Amino acid sequence: MNQRLQRLADQIQRTVATLIRDEINDPRLTGFVTISSVKVSPDLGYADIYVTILEPSQDGGMNREAHQESLKVLNSAAGFLRTELARTMKTRTTPRLRFHYDEVTAYGNHMMNLVGQAMQKTQESEKNYLDDGDE
Repeated sequence: MNQRLQRLADQIQRTVATLIRDEINDPRLTGFVTISSVKVSPDLGYADIYVTILEPSQDGGMNREAHQESLKVLNSAAGFLRTELARTMKTRTTPRLRFHYDEVTAYGNHMMNLVGQAMQKTQESEKNYLDDGDE
């Protein structure tokens, strides 16, 4: 991605994150939405926005189906977000927004949780081993 597209993607990421936080008041959007990355097509026709959604009811965050409702809300609000984005941007055209669930970030978070659990179990077993050796 060239530097101009990257700057535009960064601006879209910042602006859309603020708009989602401040302007989208849909009760179906229950989680905390984080925009992981934005990829703008070379012709500026589309901006693919990759999001992770921290749902209050989800513990691991790997359940893609749990986030489908939130993705539907974001994709249905894409027209409104595009209009608001066009007001703040200084470009001739504003790309159409498409929201996608970012599996890479969710998978990374899942793996970090697994590593943390493994480290905790290792520490517990080492402690138990040392306690048994003292007797």
